[in-house]
Amino acid sequence: MATPDSSRLEAAWLFEEYVQSLRAARRSEATLRAYAGDLRHFVAFLAERGVEQPSEVTTRVVRDYFTELTVRGDARTSLARRRASLRGYFAWLVDRGHLATSPVARLLTPRAQSGLPKIVVREQLESLLDDDWGDDEWAHLDRAVCEVLYGAGLRVSELCGLNLGSVDFDAGVLRVLGKGRRERVVPLHQKGLRAIQLWRDDAREDVVVSESPPDALFLNRRGRRLGPRDVRRILDRRVASGHVHPHALRHTYATHLLEGGADLRVVQELLGHESLTTTQIYTHVSKSRLQKVHRQTHPRG
Repeated sequence: MATPDSSRLEAAWLFEEYVQSLRAARRSEATLRAYAGDLRHFVAFLAERGVEQPSEVTTRVVRDYFTELTVRGDARTSLARRRASLRGYFAWLVDRGHLATSPVARLLTPRAQSGLPKIVVREQLESLLDDDWGDDEWAHLDRAVCEVLYGAGLRVSELCGLNLGSVDFDAGVLRVLGKGRRERVVPLHQKGLRAIQLWRDDAREDVVVSESPPDALFLNRRGRRLGPRDVRRILDRRVASGHVHPHALRHTYATHLLEGGADLRVVQELLGHESLTTTQIYTHVSKSRLQKVHRQTHPRG
């Protein structure tokens, strides 16, 4: 709950109006939370230095802010996201005539650490998809979640947002609401469809409570819609050794498609990427794996 002092600051920074503009632009709730959190953090930093409204912000002050974040050890990806948040906010102020220029416009964006996305090794995939987990309701849920993450390459937020009506069993596809609330249709293999069907028909009703959303496909142990933390717990519980991040299954899905000969633009459409450039990272992953196999197996590797 906001304190009177924080409420005064948020009013001075047109905080609520900005958040509403993001919502009107159909930004996802995750994006809204990230941008709002970044802006609150920035405003709190400035308040400690006597800067209490946007017109008082200078490029020097913004540089001091990012210098402090760098010194405390924030990752480059975090710095880049915060900078993008502030760019968007100050551009909004300029667009609406509250400021003449943006103090963030000339700041260079730090280059994110270049690294290929991690994919799941064969042994971990086998423990997720082939091990016998039993026949209780949570085994059915966990099996369906893992089959969908790897079998359809969904983002975790997309999986959690699936509804009962999102699955077309006859056509063998999922209707997925992705970033920017853009809908796409993604095929799912028969094992994945069967796992969803077992959860829906044999287990879901056993965990429903009065507060359960009636249309949500996947529910957690409290009977609420499954959330990203629930998905991470499922993977941590089911992977026999090591740790698998949910997004790694999406990376693995894309990499395996390309290694199997799928066209890059088809993979782009399946993943819901707006730009083909985003999808091209997986071509580098495939080449990297081929080189590794060559080094390990060829006599002159």
